[in-house]
Formats: sequence, C-alpha cells, structure tokens
Amino acid sequence: MTIHAASRNFLDRPSWLAVLARATRTQLEDPLAGVNFLQPIQQVRAPEVGMVMLRGRIGGTGNPFNLGEASVVRCAVRVGEGPLGVSYALGRDKRRAELAALLDALLQNPIYHDQLQETVLLPLVLAQAQARAQKLNDVAGSKVEFFTFVRGEA
Repeated sequence: MTIHAASRNFLDRPSWLAVLARATRTQLEDPLAGVNFLQPIQQVRAPEVGMVMLRGRIGGTGNPFNLGEASVVRCAVRVGEGPLGVSYALGRDKRRAELAALLDALLQNPIYHDQLQETVLLPLVLAQAQARAQKLNDVAGSKVEFFTFVRGEA
C-alpha cells in the first residue's frame, strides 16, 4: 500500500478494501451518519456469515497445515446503477460488512471518490498505522534476548 501525500488518490482499490476490512463498525458508521443518498442502495448479496479455513506454516517456510477456522462475513451492494461494492471481513458483524461494501461502491464512483479518500480512508490508514506501531512497541517491551555461551576447550 502506497500513500502519496501530494496526490488525492493515494490508495488503489485492493488497498482500500484491506483498510475497510480492518476498520471497526464505528469507524465505518461515523462518516456515513446523516448522509442521504439520492439513489437507492440495493443489496446484490445480503451480508452472510460463513467460515474460512486458516492455513499456517511452521517458521513461515515449512509445509502448510490447517490451523483452524474463522468466521467471515461477505456482502455486495450497488448504489443506483453504479459499480458493485464488495466486502469480506473477519467476524460475524453483518452491518460492518454492509458498510464496508457501501463505502467500496462509493469509492468507485468519481463523484464521491476524492472526498472519501480524504475524509474516510486517510484517517483509517493513519489510525491503523498508529495501532500497529503501538502493538509493535508493546511487544518490543517484552522481548527476551537469549545469549549462548560457547565453552572453550582447555
């Protein structure tokens, strides 16, 4: 994900879908509160909960194995005759997936694109980067250094 500060279009679609998938329900609801859409919002695929299999690798390079399952919600909406907005999100919050799909649809529309990039995506990107940095800082505080002493042959 690349952010160009001088450009109003700093995220491409795969990047903004990832940002929306990590956002909380409140973070998605707040920017849309009080917005009246002139065109109807139709649910192409109503939010539905399913399961995905999580795969893992020992050491990140070993053979893959099934780690476990996780709940996921998917949704697809269209605003008027505009582009299809989709979302997939971990968890079971159907409203959160619906809001992310709605924002995806709106971000694909040139009328809303630039404004939503600045007012919705940029704050989300910054908040997620700050949370990630805080988590790394918290983890670094509990890091344990192990030293190996080599015995000399006498």
